[in-house]
Amino acid sequence: MDIGSKINQLRKKNGLTQEEVAHRCELSKGFISQVERGLTSPSIATLIDILECLGTNLKDFFNETVDEKVVFTKDDVFEKEHEESGHMIRWLIPNAQKNDMEPILVEINPDGKSQLHTPHEGEEFGYIISGSVVINLGYKKFKAKKGDSFYFKATAQHWIENTGKNKAIILWVVSPPSF
Repeated sequence: MDIGSKINQLRKKNGLTQEEVAHRCELSKGFISQVERGLTSPSIATLIDILECLGTNLKDFFNETVDEKVVFTKDDVFEKEHEESGHMIRWLIPNAQKNDMEPILVEINPDGKSQLHTPHEGEEFGYIISGSVVINLGYKKFKAKKGDSFYFKATAQHWIENTGKNKAIILWVVSPPSF
């Protein structure tokens, strides 16, 4: 972190001159200029004074917030094919396990099925993009086709199977992440 540059930006954001900051902190304008240009470093006590004059504190000043990624592209997608069960999973959001929900794209070949999921805390949502599937939820079966969606609490073992003749594609969202 470039402390001097950050002080400079904060000073300008507050519409203050170097002389005004120096006067408020009982420092010289030359010292403020040297700090902003990275030619000298203030002591912790002096830095606290400068930051107080600029309307902030040490904690907020050094808190580096990372911009949250909002848009994900095909380059972010990770996929894994499960040949034995006839399905492929595409993780649409990298590292979704750290989030509250995990969106995936599942492709299931005819006569294929997703992996068996044991009961867990949370909920699951899916939207059938193409094809038709059977959602197995405990001992119950539910049919869904293109344009249908499903939603359930994951309190029973569950999986999806493709009993149709065409590949099924499902947008599947799990909360909390479990794939």
